[in-house]
Amino acid sequence: MTPKYLREGPKITRSAFLRLAAAAGAGLALGESAHAAGPQHMRTIPKSGEKIPVVGLGTAHTFNVGRDPAMVRPRKEVVRLFLREGGKVIDTSPSYGASEALTGDILAGLGSGDRAFIATKISTWGRENGVAQLNESMRRFRRKTIELEQVHNLKDTDVHLKTLRKWRDAGWVRYIGITHFRPSAYEDIEAVVKKEPLDFLQLRYNIRVRDAEERLLPLCADKGVAVMVNLPYERGRLFRAVKRKSKPGWLAEFGAESWGQFFLKYIVSHPAVTVIIPATRKPRHLLDNMGAGRGLLPDAAGRRKMLKLWERFTA
Repeated sequence: MTPKYLREGPKITRSAFLRLAAAAGAGLALGESAHAAGPQHMRTIPKSGEKIPVVGLGTAHTFNVGRDPAMVRPRKEVVRLFLREGGKVIDTSPSYGASEALTGDILAGLGSGDRAFIATKISTWGRENGVAQLNESMRRFRRKTIELEQVHNLKDTDVHLKTLRKWRDAGWVRYIGITHFRPSAYEDIEAVVKKEPLDFLQLRYNIRVRDAEERLLPLCADKGVAVMVNLPYERGRLFRAVKRKSKPGWLAEFGAESWGQFFLKYIVSHPAVTVIIPATRKPRHLLDNMGAGRGLLPDAAGRRKMLKLWERFTA
């Protein structure tokens, strides 16, 4: 039987969820007033000791748009607010359509190209094609150095890691890593993490898909590999499970002001997680996401309490 967390159900967008929650009196207050006071939690990149904010920004799908000013404007505002609220890590890829180029143009337009910690990827086959993508990413971000280059979804991993090690040694990239989003690939990921001197691993992890807790997160902690988490909201599926559900009062024990912050705080409270990359095109969602990186975080007992609530809602 297919595990429950992999069964596909009707999708609900975050916007639709918030409308339903408001109608049901859930009391989600988003907007400029939503961001909590205080600095972002910082996490250490094990291989260097550098600290980065725990909440980053993803761009897959959400930034894959044309150059119509009406489409670009809210995404530019998302990036502006992200940087204003203490964010730094922005993840993208040449394979995300127009996302990488648009992100580079927005940062240049804001005069903030040097403020961001850019994480992008090689997403192709063959050494020469990989080098071409690396050079194109440099051009798009107007950079001579990219913070993090990742082999996307283990595509031609051995070939591209050889290139990336040379680029890291030359100072053209600061960190190297690999990515995947399917738990079915975790055995292959584990083999690479054990074999290669990686700086980062990007994977899928959230309160619904917790496979990484068993072996990969402990392995990364042991090997000194920073962990970047994708799909923190499961493409909106997590909101479906709490649709029309009232938030329990004890969420305030660790500063969760919304269901979105509940989901993100579960992830960032894991000690092996370095940064999460929720994607959004809406400024009010961005502010809510950034709130998850501030204030109290659940301890082990709090995480068990969160998981028990989640399992009650999804039983």
